[in-house]
Amino acid sequence: MNKIEHIGIAVKNLEASNDLFSKLFGKSHYKIEEVASEGVNTSFFQIGENKIELLEATKPDSPIAKFIENKGEGIHHIAFDVTDIQAEITRLKNEGFIVLNDTPKKGADNKLVAFLHPKSSNGVLIELCQEIKE
Repeated sequence: MNKIEHIGIAVKNLEASNDLFSKLFGKSHYKIEEVASEGVNTSFFQIGENKIELLEATKPDSPIAKFIENKGEGIHHIAFDVTDIQAEITRLKNEGFIVLNDTPKKGADNKLVAFLHPKSSNGVLIELCQEIKE
């Protein structure tokens, strides 16, 4: 793993949260993007070398909607930048981690993503991110 790529925060209302975090960070978000396959709208803030991703559910059965229903708004995941996501998936499975998706999928912000189950990482949902090279 190279670095923390971003921290994902589940929010009920993306517009209101963009206003709140813009005030907190002293700058506006740089991108809003829908990831229809996950039922989520995302908004990204660049903070130094790292990013904060706000996540708002677009449908009631999405993972973010379920997270907010169970735990409320707050930190949802920590994402790490990796050079070779498939190699990291294999390595982490061999280390005993539970990988939620063996095949990386297209995520927001031009990334391939895979997730580790929180049960295998002390209750923290871990996202692996690899930049999609075009």
